[in-house]
Amino acid sequence: MSRINTNVSSLTAQTRLNRTNNDLQTALTRLSTGLRINSGKDDPAGLIASESLRKDITSINKAIGNSQRANQIIGTADSALGQVSSLLNDIRGLVTEAANTGGLSESEIAANQLQVDSSLEAINRISQTTSFQGRKLLDGSLDFQTTAGTNFSRFRELQIDQANLGATGSVSVEVEIQTAATKAQVNVANIPSATAAAAPTGSLTFSFAGTASSGTLTLASGDEIAITAASVGTSFNGLAINITDANTGNTATYNSGTNSIDITIDIAGGDTTADLNTLINGLAQFNSTTSDSAALQAGDTSGYNNVTSGGAAAGNDVITITSDNTGTAANGVTVSIVEAASVGSTPTAAFAGSNIQVTVDNAASTSIADIASAINNLAGYSASVTTSSGSGSYVGASATPPTAATLAGGQTASGGLGNDLVLELSGSKGSEVLSFGAGTSISELVTGINLLSDSTGVTANANGTTLELLSSEYGSNSFVNLRVISEGSGSSPSGTFTSAIGQLTRDTGSDVVASVNGVSALGSGNQVKLNTSTLDFSATVDAGFTGSANFTISGGGALFQLGPDVVSNQQARLGISSVSTATLGGVSGRLYELGSGEAKSLKDNPNQAAQVIDEVIEKVASLRGRLGAFQRTTLESNMVSLNDTLTNLSDAQSSIRDADFAKETANLTRAQVLVQSGTSVLGIANQSAQSVLSLLR
Repeated sequence: MSRINTNVSSLTAQTRLNRTNNDLQTALTRLSTGLRINSGKDDPAGLIASESLRKDITSINKAIGNSQRANQIIGTADSALGQVSSLLNDIRGLVTEAANTGGLSESEIAANQLQVDSSLEAINRISQTTSFQGRKLLDGSLDFQTTAGTNFSRFRELQIDQANLGATGSVSVEVEIQTAATKAQVNVANIPSATAAAAPTGSLTFSFAGTASSGTLTLASGDEIAITAASVGTSFNGLAINITDANTGNTATYNSGTNSIDITIDIAGGDTTADLNTLINGLAQFNSTTSDSAALQAGDTSGYNNVTSGGAAAGNDVITITSDNTGTAANGVTVSIVEAASVGSTPTAAFAGSNIQVTVDNAASTSIADIASAINNLAGYSASVTTSSGSGSYVGASATPPTAATLAGGQTASGGLGNDLVLELSGSKGSEVLSFGAGTSISELVTGINLLSDSTGVTANANGTTLELLSSEYGSNSFVNLRVISEGSGSSPSGTFTSAIGQLTRDTGSDVVASVNGVSALGSGNQVKLNTSTLDFSATVDAGFTGSANFTISGGGALFQLGPDVVSNQQARLGISSVSTATLGGVSGRLYELGSGEAKSLKDNPNQAAQVIDEVIEKVASLRGRLGAFQRTTLESNMVSLNDTLTNLSDAQSSIRDADFAKETANLTRAQVLVQSGTSVLGIANQSAQSVLSLLR
């Protein structure tokens, strides 16, 4: 080429040198940053994939942090609940010790009660002070909030552990009870009716006719009028008489409200005591007489108080006499009153053959209570005053002796079990062997079985001639097992129980059958449980209830974001109920009732205190177990899963975006060599035009 205006070789060398410089710059950038993709032009598709992975990695890192934070919160709550459990176990021991009333003094039981009170205060304190970064954990503020619906009152011990409230922030819960839970029941039919032994009884009735109020009206002039009430009783005692002087006509009126007679009479006109008597005697309520007929004086106009007294109502004094021995031997024995002279005020009682005679004075007054005492002092008989509405005394000569009492109603025991019976009765709480003698009535069987119901878990009820044995609890875990060990004499049982059940019978209760929001729920006795991805709750329904009940979970709970995406299925909302003594408890009562002065304190009711504390311990243990399960199966497994995902995503992101140092170092070396070579070639290309000058020489 002999052209000099256009140096094509130089242009070619420049182009190649520029490309090599770009490659060198790219290699230097990648090696200095460690990234293969430093801008969109490096790899547009790779950049998009890398940025998406970086977003996921950032979210997962935060999700791991959230899970760690949630784990710390749950761990804090569990630690506090561990202290509550320790205090509850201390209380349980104190309750058991306090039940030993035969071995502990009242002061020792009181000392135990002080420890219980202190532990209750400590539990309340833990409930109110346990917190994480200022948020209280055990005071109920993290429990779910509910709104009552139809038949919500049928629920007891409602506990919501977890709930997914979704985007709306609430969820409706519809519980349909198809079949109510039942108790186990064994019936023993055709137990013969029993007649209990009875002692003969009879009564003496002393009738008192009553007395009318009476008195004397003494006027200022000294004249007197005798006044007597027309009827017996106390109504006219304390009669008041008010006399007014007037010439408008003589009148007399009785006022029952004030028990007074208001009289208007013409004293100045010369009316006499006889005229005044006529006015009083004309009243229906009174009879009056006077022997005076002097003219009334001005001083007779006055108020006279408490004119009458001594009125008493009619009534009876009854003495009931009972033989000390049951049976028919004393049937027909009579008790009679006999009057005799010079007996005095102290009566005597003696047997006249098989009968009883009580001798009283024929003129003196004898106390009814003394007559009863005289009979009571006789061997084989008891007597007491059972009605005291009469005068309380018997006056000889002026009173009519009461009709003689004839003792009756005595009988010997009969019926009931035909043979001696030994049976074994078992239930969910234990087993007992019970023995009953021949002639035992169905009511005595009920009493004997119920006496030990706390150790067997079986209660008894009489339904006519059928003995009903029922488990004290509902559900498939409750049962009644009845085995006849012996009945009657001989090697083979024979009698009422054997005829009714054979030698052995057993029955088991059934659990409630229910669905929640259309999903079959787990029934345990009267308790309904559901555990799904959206709802975990339990509730106890009223015994025998069937039908629908509903409520709405309208908020509350502790919401934990556990996944990288802010969606409900990557969140967990956990309910933590209060552990204060006012809320901890079950069907037997609340924990605060174990405090001093409460119904279930150690002094008042250690048996029920034990039931309450057992239910509370179980509830707190269940809460700790639920929180522990959440830590282990949800939080810890979530962190493991997220860490594995983070590793894989980081590896994927690294493979897309990170630089391969071996490759980039080779590229750098190649680019450096090519730059040096290109620079030299460009110099040669620029010098090639000099050769054209040789043509000019």
